[in-house]
Amino acid sequence: MESIPILLVALAASIATFIGGMLALKLKDKLHLILGFSAGAVIALAFFDLIPESIELGMGFFEPGTIILFTALGFFAYMVLDRVILLHAHSDGDDGSVHAHHSTKRGVIGAGSLSSHSFLDGFAIGLAFQASPAVGAIVAAAVLTHDFSDGINTVNLILKNGGSRKEAFRWLLADAAAPLLGAFVTLFITVPEGALAMILATFAGFFLYIGASDLLPESHHSHPRILTTVMTLLGALVMFVVIQIAG
Repeated sequence: MESIPILLVALAASIATFIGGMLALKLKDKLHLILGFSAGAVIALAFFDLIPESIELGMGFFEPGTIILFTALGFFAYMVLDRVILLHAHSDGDDGSVHAHHSTKRGVIGAGSLSSHSFLDGFAIGLAFQASPAVGAIVAAAVLTHDFSDGINTVNLILKNGGSRKEAFRWLLADAAAPLLGAFVTLFITVPEGALAMILATFAGFFLYIGASDLLPESHHSHPRILTTVMTLLGALVMFVVIQIAG
């Protein structure tokens, strides 16, 4: 496994997070189309790449049904993490705000949870490259779109819960550094094929939840649904074409 490509891709994810956060500091209502595109790309990644790749890797170890079971477990585990432990909040208003009854502490918890998400994204990039360079590149493409939205949400959670722009910028830096750190950790870990199949299947569940329960709702809040739906389908189509070319 080459360390330089992995770290470069993780650095790109960090930059995407930073750019998303900076746009959130500058713009208000111009990001829903990008989030819609991202949702389609992330969901397509799970269906068209991670699940088939995990089944192929695990053929000598597990039944296909067992692989799908891990995908389902990943989906529901991420749901519990998101709703119960990480207290992830979604925007409700036209300006991307998270409305009342949220304290500054909740904003910090939310921003910290998104930084944890970004660390797992970097970890996913490293493990995907262990499967193959093609899988790594495809996972990286989806992670870039996800981390872009994470940067946006990190800034929004701080600002809309009483935090200052300076505090939001500090959390944005932490969130941007997280993918690089996650990818760096995988340079010292080698995962057997059977275990890697289970991990990729679990990550497929993660991405299905992120796309369906996070990115799609964020893109649809108070926006024309036809245009955002078109962007979601376009994102899925682009990812499908990329996967076919890489495969």
